[in-house]
Amino acid sequence: SFMQGSKLEIPLWLAKGLHDSKRRIISVELPKIYKEAWRTVFSADANVVDLHKMGPYYYGFGSQLLNFDNPENPEIAQTILQTFISRFRRIMDSSQNAYNEDTSALVARLDELERALFRAGQKGLNDFQCWEKGQASQITASSLVQNYGKRKFTDMDG
Repeated sequence: SFMQGSKLEIPLWLAKGLHDSKRRIISVELPKIYKEAWRTVFSADANVVDLHKMGPYYYGFGSQLLNFDNPENPEIAQTILQTFISRFRRIMDSSQNAYNEDTSALVARLDELERALFRAGQKGLNDFQCWEKGQASQITASSLVQNYGKRKFTDMDG
């Protein structure tokens, strides 16, 4: 059995299930990358941080942490947003120049969401270049747009 005040690591889904702001069954300690010292590093230059090493799901996990009533939540949310904004341009620029420069070192340092954005940027450029050379008969709408259109029509049916 655990004594009051015991610390243990549990999965996020379990912590969310046990967390009840009225009964105080558990309190959650922030992982170090979301604490003030690291928030200072991010605000100085978010591009220098190896997000993949620190936590490959930095954005997703950080946004889940906001479910726990931590007094630092506003600062955590602000840092996550600013980190995304300041790293986004470099990721997209690199994805467009991937043919001219070695981007493997950059990609290795990206969080999983950033890696997906990088791949999407590369694919967009690749598709455009194929279309420009006449290698693609047409530009097709992305699956997101197609699904959105389908959803709109089914909403109107009801």
